[in-house]
Amino acid sequence: MTFDELFKIIENRKKKSIKNSYIASLFNRGRDSILQKVGEEAVEVIISGKKNNKKEIIAEISDLLFHVLILLSFFNIKPIEILNEFERRKKINISQK
Repeated sequence: MTFDELFKIIENRKKKSIKNSYIASLFNRGRDSILQKVGEEAVEVIISGKKNNKKEIIAEISDLLFHVLILLSFFNIKPIEILNEFERRKKINISQK
């Protein structure tokens, strides 16, 4: 699965507010709940990194990225906008060398 595919699923669940959907429930609870989940997942990434357990790090980063995509969708930001920001920063760093 690509980030674009996952983002489309998130967008679909956001629009349709599918019953029994975890994604829809987060949107229904609002911004603060989404932000809280991103924060919780970020902490779990740090904890897994401290444990030095590769499988756990992968699992926790997957959870974090998933919730970051939900946050992007909440604010109507497309993943390409983040990639464009990386590209802009790359150009700045190259010109500073």
